[in-house]
Amino acid sequence: MIELIKAALAMGWPALGILVGLMFYFKASISDPVANKRAVFKTFIGIIGAVLLFMAIANYKMNFFEESRLLPVSLVLITSMTFMMALYFTNISALLKIGGFMFFIAAALSGYGNWLPQVEGGFPPIEEKKDFSNMPQTELADEGEKIIFGGVGQNKVQGAIGKGQCPLCHAFHKGMLGERAPNLDGLPERAGTQIEDPRYHKGNAAARDSDQKEAFPGSGTAENGQEYIAESHACPSCFVVAGYGVKGTNDKVSPMPSIHKPPISLSLPELAAVDTWLYVREGREAPSFDEIVKSYEKFIPDSERPKPPTEGDKAAGGGASALMADGTEPVDQIFAKGQCVACHTIPGIAGATGTIGPKLVEGTNAPLRIKDKDYKGKAKSVPDYIMESIVEPSAYVVKGFPDNTMPKVFGQKLSAGALKKLVDYLSQVQEGKEPPKAS
Repeated sequence: MIELIKAALAMGWPALGILVGLMFYFKASISDPVANKRAVFKTFIGIIGAVLLFMAIANYKMNFFEESRLLPVSLVLITSMTFMMALYFTNISALLKIGGFMFFIAAALSGYGNWLPQVEGGFPPIEEKKDFSNMPQTELADEGEKIIFGGVGQNKVQGAIGKGQCPLCHAFHKGMLGERAPNLDGLPERAGTQIEDPRYHKGNAAARDSDQKEAFPGSGTAENGQEYIAESHACPSCFVVAGYGVKGTNDKVSPMPSIHKPPISLSLPELAAVDTWLYVREGREAPSFDEIVKSYEKFIPDSERPKPPTEGDKAAGGGASALMADGTEPVDQIFAKGQCVACHTIPGIAGATGTIGPKLVEGTNAPLRIKDKDYKGKAKSVPDYIMESIVEPSAYVVKGFPDNTMPKVFGQKLSAGALKKLVDYLSQVQEGKEPPKAS
């Protein structure tokens, strides 16, 4: 509040100075005591009104950006100013009251709109056809960064996530730790040593202790670092880095999905772009486009390779989207696209056996957590709590689970329709009862 007042005074001091000067002028020049008092008082009210107006403008300039969403505060200040002025300036009272009422309605609508989860919507953009095979290495690396983080230069932006969804689980910078997956800093160099790990069983896939021995029968194991990266993307459970397996499997099963399969479905050229960025960002010369693609062909059979979108798909509105899910999908697919299944156990959702986050029986959990003395959120109902947990996961952190494990991007990466489907489903899931149908 103090900063707001300071900003208002800094902005409006010339006008306030004029009003203060008028107040002293009226006090000194009007001889009639009653008229003198009336003029001074109205000028004083004008000063207060001006301060409120400049505070409203300052609040808008300081706070109405991105996550702050404080436009209603400015509108409320202007509303208060107009109604206060209407009490003392009777000759224009009706006009001020009408204006105040209009600002009140605007504040109410704006406040309600900002109370709703802020999500991206609309139709997905049409995918631009690009020939990755003929790109210079630096340009191909830029395309890889877009796939991973959503844009060039976004790799250091917290919460930046692209089509590949890699940052949901992986860290990319030295010193950063993650519970879901290894840090990928230094991966090109580290990949060459991983295949020498005794647990990897280079050249002898059948000897592995993992649940899945090979990407497909006869594919074998990686023979070099690039093939190891390709195998890790195509068959994450063929070799699980110690400590990063699904809890309870003794590192025999990875929580990571095969990223050439739905819901992510990266094509071989896109995978080549991603790997190229992993090399180039560390100042290393990446293998050629053809060499990287060949490494993936070793572990992804032709029948499983995502096909580039056709012209017909694009005409029908297909293509890449900044949204993980647009709400047209069944709820189990939305859980999969958001990678919820990798971290949570969700009754009724196939493959949702994660233990990194709490079990999602929210029909049972939510009422208890709202009543918890440590709950600092704003939810008053089960759906409100679930929505808050998705879009503001730090509002209440379940005991036994660290804060900042769950990404804070789902309010922007899931459409309103997708969020509603998640909330509706989880509201019905109760401990010990049959889960609802995932449709």
